[in-house]
Amino acid sequence: MDIETLCKKTTEIRRNIGTVIVGKDHETSLVLSALLSGGHILLEDAPGTGKTMLAKTLARCFDIGYKRIQFTPDLLPTDMTGINFYNPKTGEFTFRRGGLFTNILLADEINRATPRTQSGLLESMEEKQISADGETYQLEAPYFVIATQNPIETQGTFPLPEAQLDRFLMRISLGYPDTASVIKRFIRSDPLGEVSPVCSKRELVEMQESVKSVKIHDDLISYISALTEATRAHEAAALGVSPRGALALARASQSFAAINARDYVIPSDIKSLAESVFSHRLILRGANKSERAGRVLKDILSSTPVPTEVF
Repeated sequence: MDIETLCKKTTEIRRNIGTVIVGKDHETSLVLSALLSGGHILLEDAPGTGKTMLAKTLARCFDIGYKRIQFTPDLLPTDMTGINFYNPKTGEFTFRRGGLFTNILLADEINRATPRTQSGLLESMEEKQISADGETYQLEAPYFVIATQNPIETQGTFPLPEAQLDRFLMRISLGYPDTASVIKRFIRSDPLGEVSPVCSKRELVEMQESVKSVKIHDDLISYISALTEATRAHEAAALGVSPRGALALARASQSFAAINARDYVIPSDIKSLAESVFSHRLILRGANKSERAGRVLKDILSSTPVPTEVF
């Protein structure tokens, strides 16, 4: 699929999502960039800001499989992966697939499940496969995990460890929408029910392949490398961004450029994505780490020289 066609498709998807999610076009572009990059996202915000609604609306834009798993303390890994059960009719064990076998998975309130259950997601996210009872099952492409969590509530939750956060390509905060617009939009009808598919499974896979051909100049690769190394050298950092994070930023920049009708990456693509890709990978010293991560990254972005005349 050429970049022009891809841009038309993503523009229509953003328009569909915009009929449900009020005033969040940039955040929608970030989610689509993660999807086209083959990564996964963590939606982190206060209750009632539209995290689950965004995931549902995105899934409706594609004619592909979608499942939602509500994470709770009693959820078991086998509830997600599936189990072998004895079938008395055949006298054999049969594998019953769990919720992970889909194309778009909404892992709702992921931090309410135990660490053992949370870790059950890692293989599917990283390897695109599931192991159960000694057998390995390949997941059908595309595979995209949207996890949500409420960062302000700690009772009955199990915070995601840094190694697990690193598996998410982006962490996105939606913020509060315009309240009056939300009331007007939902008071008489449900806009979600009016959203229809824009892309088939085959077209989405083609889009994911197309963004890999978006050109990223060596100078911009050096710029991403400089930003990554700056996170490690910053005085407030206990641990900087990993090589996985640098690669995630490069891939997301390719997708972001394609969404904006370009077959090449520019520095502003990288700067637009850096906080969403890097913030959850940056481990800081002291208290209020998540709040300070944004300030540290803004400091790094402002002090790192930006390549010019790269084309």
